[in-house]
Amino acid sequence: MAHMDPIVVELGEVFAAAGHELAIVGGPVRDALLGRVSHDLDFTTSASPDETQALLAKWGDAHWDIGKEFGTIGAKKFAKGDTAEAVVEVTTYRSDEYDPASRKPVVAFGDNIEGDLSRRDFTVNAMAIRLPQREFVDPFGGLEDLAAGVLRTPIAPEKSFDDDPLRMMRAARFAGQLGFDVEESAFAAMVAMADRIEIVSAERVHDELNKLMVSADPVRGLGVLVDSGLAARVIPEVPGMKEATDEHKRHKDVYSHSLTVLQQAIDLETGPDGAVPGPDLVLRLAALLHDIGKPATRKFEANGSVSFHHHELVGAKMAAKRMRALKYDKETIKAVSRLIELHLRFHGYGEGAWTDSAVRRYVTDAGPLLERLHRLTRADCTTRNKAKARKLSGAYDSLEERIEVLAKEEELAAIRPDLDGEQIMSILGIKPGRAVGGAYKFLMELRLDEGPLGEDAARERLLAWWGEHAGEFEGTRTYEN
Repeated sequence: MAHMDPIVVELGEVFAAAGHELAIVGGPVRDALLGRVSHDLDFTTSASPDETQALLAKWGDAHWDIGKEFGTIGAKKFAKGDTAEAVVEVTTYRSDEYDPASRKPVVAFGDNIEGDLSRRDFTVNAMAIRLPQREFVDPFGGLEDLAAGVLRTPIAPEKSFDDDPLRMMRAARFAGQLGFDVEESAFAAMVAMADRIEIVSAERVHDELNKLMVSADPVRGLGVLVDSGLAARVIPEVPGMKEATDEHKRHKDVYSHSLTVLQQAIDLETGPDGAVPGPDLVLRLAALLHDIGKPATRKFEANGSVSFHHHELVGAKMAAKRMRALKYDKETIKAVSRLIELHLRFHGYGEGAWTDSAVRRYVTDAGPLLERLHRLTRADCTTRNKAKARKLSGAYDSLEERIEVLAKEEELAAIRPDLDGEQIMSILGIKPGRAVGGAYKFLMELRLDEGPLGEDAARERLLAWWGEHAGEFEGTRTYEN
């Protein structure tokens, strides 16, 4: 705390000169005590929102209304001399009351910092430092809990979670982010009150789930989410994988396998300049959800074995449906579901040589997801049979080497037919329409099967194809001669 940014102390002096209290609060204090760098500068003050706005307008180079009705004003001060640029958020002391049927609080401003801290989610986030004197404020034992690695609520957990059910998901998130345990009575309250999460908007749930998934240890956080019963309300497909558990041990535990795959996929993420910089939300979601189709497709065969035919296709549809319900954007849904759909494509490569055509199709179908697919496929090997694991790893090494060779020879990442749409229309004498799409698809299949042909050979093949299929496109507009 002695090395606190001078600009923070300066802001405290501005508020003190105007007769108001100011304290840095929550995450920045927690992270400083853990020796972590925090880029958030969150403050709480006795000043009203209007008073805060006026003070920040004088102190900063820019200020804005983040949520004045909730008491929060933002400001920025540009770097000058030895001071770094600072972006701050200042919120008036709060003493909220909650509508039991809604997550949104009925905003009420408080008159002291202790009351404000009591409404925080966990004691480790309910510590503050008064400014400019740098006085440490910890009315609920947050420092002790921080040292013990425990997540405990400042007030009774039943009251805290009833006020704001999203705090239960934050417990799972902080378990993964900080590596902490949820205190016993708080966890019991989560189990008893899990259904309260259903009043929280899908957008807020999705935001917390994302933060959990990109945390340092999402497997730990997911364990809290599942064991508390929260996952059954927000992403039921994950605990649902336990339904595929086989008491006769004829196949692996799907739920445990999926968590192992998630961890192994995380271990395969790269640094900032690598192919898949971590934390990668898309890869992690795909790894977690890649086998959610297994319970629905499980079949006990006559020979005593168990099959999950087409679980990758079923799982891809299930993942897309759940992600739409959680209000994920279309691109993320498309990427995650496509990875799930493709995650079994590699299997069988080691049993028989793939043709160059098959390798081209693998690359083309993966498209921009290829590097993630590489990692998901490798992570999906959780066998304890070392010989089998080495065989699978070697087979995938071979596939990647072939992809690299073909990529250099044929520019696989940008595979296109030898003729474009304009050339197709010119050669066949047709105008834009369904026939152009059919011809383009034919040439693309030809390119994947046989590699680059050159324009002359492609023209001959196109004309031959058109001679056989022109009748399928009756009514196709043609150019006038």
